This record gives sequence, structure tokens and C-alpha cells, in this order.
Amino acid sequence: MAERSFAEEVKKLRLGEGEVFSGEGILAVTKALLESGVAYVCGYQGAPISHLMDVLADAGDILAEHGIHFENSASEATAAATLAASVNYPLRGAATFKGTVGVNVASDALANLASGGVTGGALVIVGEDYGEGSSIMQERTHAFAMKSQFWLLDPRPNLPAIVAAVKQGFELSEASRTPVMLMLRIRACHVHGQFTASTNRRSGFTLHDAMSAPRRDTSRIVLPPASYLHEQEKLRDRWPAAVRFIQERGLNEFFGTEGSEHADLGFIVQGGNYNTLARVLERLGLADVYGDTTVPLYVMNVAYPVVDAEVLRFCEGKRAVLLVEEGQPNYIEQNIATILRRAGSSTVLHGKDLLPPAGEYTAAEVLAGVRRFAERHGLLRPRDAPEGTAAAAPAAPAERPAQAASRVIALQPVPAQGTVHARPPGFCTGCPERPIFTAMKLVERELGEHHISADIGCHLFSILPPFNLGNTTMGYGLGTAGASAFNERRAGGAGGLPVKRAISVMGDGGFWHNGLTSGIAHAVFNKSDNLTIVVDNSYTSATGGQDVLSSKAAHPTRSTGHAIESAVRGVGVQWVRTVPRTYDLKAMTAALKEALTTRAPGPKVLVAQSECMLNKQRREKPLQRRRLAAGERVERERFGVDPDTCTGDHSCIRLSGCPSLTIRDNPDPLRTDPVTAVIDSCVGCGLCGELAHAAVLCPSFYKARIVSNAGTLERLRARLRGAVIGWLQRRSAARRARFAF
Repeated sequence: MAERSFAEEVKKLRLGEGEVFSGEGILAVTKALLESGVAYVCGYQGAPISHLMDVLADAGDILAEHGIHFENSASEATAAATLAASVNYPLRGAATFKGTVGVNVASDALANLASGGVTGGALVIVGEDYGEGSSIMQERTHAFAMKSQFWLLDPRPNLPAIVAAVKQGFELSEASRTPVMLMLRIRACHVHGQFTASTNRRSGFTLHDAMSAPRRDTSRIVLPPASYLHEQEKLRDRWPAAVRFIQERGLNEFFGTEGSEHADLGFIVQGGNYNTLARVLERLGLADVYGDTTVPLYVMNVAYPVVDAEVLRFCEGKRAVLLVEEGQPNYIEQNIATILRRAGSSTVLHGKDLLPPAGEYTAAEVLAGVRRFAERHGLLRPRDAPEGTAAAAPAAPAERPAQAASRVIALQPVPAQGTVHARPPGFCTGCPERPIFTAMKLVERELGEHHISADIGCHLFSILPPFNLGNTTMGYGLGTAGASAFNERRAGGAGGLPVKRAISVMGDGGFWHNGLTSGIAHAVFNKSDNLTIVVDNSYTSATGGQDVLSSKAAHPTRSTGHAIESAVRGVGVQWVRTVPRTYDLKAMTAALKEALTTRAPGPKVLVAQSECMLNKQRREKPLQRRRLAAGERVERERFGVDPDTCTGDHSCIRLSGCPSLTIRDNPDPLRTDPVTAVIDSCVGCGLCGELAHAAVLCPSFYKARIVSNAGTLERLRARLRGAVIGWLQRRSAARRARFAF
């Protein structure tokens, strides 16, 4: 079950020639693929392009109508390798995944694809997850494009430009026999807008045609001596062909170059940062709200290769230009500086001397950098200059954004007594992974701390409070591999107990991605004695809840229901335990303790199962609403805390961290410690109640059943219980009143 269904939106993919398409960037990409005559599409989900995979899955019938083969790939490497279909055949194919981690995983296949080149258009759509909203390390896809000679498109973030980039990407790939990367930033993926649609079309050459008449060209296979020739071919043939296509088709754009008021200055910007720069220029009075600027702009919708002739033509006659290049290293700045110096140009090139050397280029950062450039070269009057100083733009409009930016920077810190502590990201309410780490903390009390090799996924939140577990994380599905060096054994042979076993954690998504081979099989081969915990919540939850091989739900086009335990035993693991319900804290704790103390040799694998609560709620809540609307009986479980019994110890919060647990003022005037309370977001998972027993905590938790549309007998029993309890309460109050002073 994906995070979001696009079942209604995909109907727009049937729009024909001349009709207006309105929607999100991801939908526009899918429509552009259909209009491009693509033969196959594959990919692996990940921010910010998870929704592209979800859209393609929901559009299965439309893809089938046009003979398009679609697959959810096992990993990014699988997706990239699928593009081999375009090497010998005129088949247009697309692969999509998260960048830069997806590109890193797929790098072997991508490097081979770029070396041999392609016959059909091959497009790799990568979600550029860079900046303050990113969930990964801060790197740029640009580096891989340069290393392997992929042409890199970075279109302006509006729907017409994105659609054009998809179509032009295929054409550029075919014209230069080189795979092309289309980089979509987070804002481009989710931007809304309109464009004029074209007719969807089938591939003229089909996968069936390719299989019926196989083609073989050994010069395309990356094997010496052909591989030596590929490098020469890239520079001698493919690069010039790409440059010609870029120039002739006008992929890069020039704005404000004719009759510009400030023609002796200019801005060069990556296409993906165009909207930010246009807004900044408007705020500084150097452009209007439509982007019409008084300063020439060179918009690089093709971030790589840099076209020397276009750079020199734009810079000709200019005193200075400012390059807006997000991220580090400054690849484009170095490239353009080399072009200008070799040509003997006197144009001054500014870039990261005026803009931040690293980090996301937010509007505030770009505003500050552009202002510095404008003041230095006379476009704007310096803010500290005396009145009457010449300036190319009125001072008043220029002051407003600067004052706003300075106000943001100059905010005074909140006094210590009023500080609200930052709340780190954490598990959802009722998450089945929470009790796993609660059990680990309980076992830690008895057996001491263990080295824990973490992994990518929701379970990585365990490194933060309140659990504070996890020493390293090295990549998706690499939790077990990350603990490979910690395989210490006591003297006495390979079967001896380790001094203390390392613990590895990976999710079911990471397990099927590459953890089974690079982690579990590797541990078997090297006779590891460590423990791996596989969190089996039935989905790749961190990427939006897509199905995996071990998902319980039946799927019409994919095979599910394959047990992780069977796969683990299949590669040779002897000690395997499955805990079918992670909320059973006693069972989880016992299994962990056994895994860490058993004398059985070889790797230990503990499969911890419970369905992702977020997906469970997505499935059950609509059903409950329909049952309530139909007048059916609906029963829900909720937990609560008796404030008179709660001691204010808060061990329940320290060992759980559930967002539905909070604190409230103690109702007892003789006690000052706040008591624990359960708020309405509780989903009734039962962990807090389990904690009360397994951790030997206070008995203040209670479970309540909330019944909607109760039957007549149930209502009668409830009234009777209420009457009896009310009578007992009144009698107790009366007895206390007799002893009151």
C-alpha cells in the first residue's frame, strides 16, 4: 500500500493533443514519458521521486494500452541495468531513483551503460534530494555525470520546462548515443502548473521486435579493447554531437539579452535555481513578477556539458557575471572560469565568493549574494552609502527585502526559562519498531551495551532519544555488513562465543534491496557470530509504504508472501527466530537475550514482525468510517493512565517515546511531579501496557474499549455499570466527608 494513491489523477494521462494538463510535476513527467513513445520504465522508490513510482503503478492500464513495460526494481542497480535494453535496440527506456544514494548504488551499471553508449534513448530520472529538507548525505549528482560522461539536464521548475526536458532528454540521448540524466529537485517534483498536452504514442520498435530479432554488437560491450575506444569515442564523437544538439535545439535559455538596461552585467544560473533567482531579482527591483529582467540571464537547463560557445557569447562585452550554482564543489564555476581564461576574456566571474560555498540556496541566501554583486558593480546603491550616491535601481524597493532578511538574522534568542527543547524526528504513534528498541534497552540493563550497526529506514530513528541506540550507518541494507569487522571470538575455535556480540539492524526493504546478499550471505560465508535483527513490517515504509517480496497483501501483478526466514535459511543461517508480534515485549526481550547468549555457532538472525502502523491505519480507518456510516458496531482500543496511581517516574516515556504519551499537572496537591497522560492520538498498540509489566513499572495503565453504534444489551450493561460505579463513588465521598475537618 503506497503512501498515496493517484488513481484519480492518472486519468489526466489520457489527455490528447491541444488539451490543457493541470497537475503536479511528477504527473507531468509521467505524461511526458507517454508522449515520448517510451517502451519500458523501471525504478526504485525514494524521495523526492517516490510518487513517480506510485503514479506509474496506478497508471498500469494506461501503460499496458501503449505497450509499455513497467517494473518496480529490486534496487537502483537493477533499474539501471534494465537500461541495457536500449544499448542495441532503438528502444526508449527510462529508469528513476533517488539521487545521490540511488546513483551510488547504481553506479556500476550506469558506468557500463555510459561507456558502451546506447542506440535508443536512455533517460535516468533522479530526484535530487539536496538541501535542508534532505534525508541523506549532502552530495550532488553532478559529480557522477562528469565522471561517467552522462549529460545532465536541470530544467526550470515549471511544468512546460519539465515536460520539454523529458522529451529533449530522449532526443539528446539518441543524437549523441549517450544516456542522459534528468535531475528533478524536490520543488520541481511537487510544483503544480499547466502545460498543453500532446497525443500519447506507442514505441515504433517494441520489446517483442527486439526479442524476435536479437542484435549483437561487441563494440558496445565494455571489454578491452572496446572499452579503451569508448573513452575516445566520448570525446571525439558523442560530446560534439551533444553540444550541437544543445545549441541547435536551444536547450539552454537566454533572457533579457536584447536591449537590456544593464547589458554589461549578467547572471548565469542552473535551471533548477531559476525560480529562486527570478524572485530575488524581482524583490531587488531588477525584474518584474513575470521574470522579465533588466539584467541578462543565461539559464543552464543542461548543467553538463557546459557549452563553451554559449558561455563566451553570453559573457562577451560584460564587465562581470554572477554564477548561481547550488552545492559544492563548484564544478560549473571551475568549468566556466577555465573557458573564460583560455579565451582571454576580461569578464569577471563571481560565484561562491559572493554566495555561500555550500548548502541549499534558499531565497534569503541568494538575495544576500545577488545584493552583494549588485552593489559591487553599481546596480544598486550600497546600503551604507550616503544619500545621492548613484545607483542603477531605486533605493526604496531595494531596502525592503534587505530589512526583512536582516530582521530574520537578528532575532534575539529566547530566554533560557522559556526554551522549548527541539523534538527530534521519531517513530509514528504505535510504530511496531518501537517495542524492538524498547526490548533492546531492557536487555542492555542486564547484558550491558553492545555495538549496534544501524541501517537506512524508519528504524534509524532509534539512534535518537529516548533510545540512543546505534553506532554507525553505512547505507541501505548494509547494517549487517557494517558490523563485519566486529567478529571477535574467544580462543578455542570458530565455534567459541564472542566476548560480546555486535548487533545489526535492517528493515525488510533493505533486506530485499541488497541485505540478503551483502549482509546475511556474507555473514554466513565468513562465519560471523553476530546478531542481525530484520524488522519485517510488510512494506518499504520509509519510502512511502510500497510492497516488497515479504508483504502479506496479495498483489495482482507481483508475487508477495515470501517469508524472510525462508530466504535466510536458504543462504545457510542455522539460528533463526521469528517473533510474529513485536508488541509482545516479553517475547521480544526473551528472543534478544537468547540470541546474544546462545552458544550456537554462526550468524544469528531475529525476524521481528508487525505491520507498519501508518499503513495499517490507512487501510483500516476508511473501513471504519464506512462501517460507522452504515450504522455497524465498531470497537476500538485505547489506553489511559490513572493519575491517582501514576508515580511520576516516567519510565514509560523513557522506554517508549511514543508521541501519544505526554505529561500533565499532578491532580494530587501534595505531589509536585507531573503525571503521565495518554492523548487522543493513541492507536491502542498496547506497548505502554506491555511496558508496565515487562519493565516492572507502576500499574497505572488501563485499557479501554470504545464502542460505536453499540447494541441494546451493551448500552444496558453500560448504564448499569455507570449506576453502580456512581453509587460507590457517592458513598466513598460521603464517608470521606465525615472525617473532613
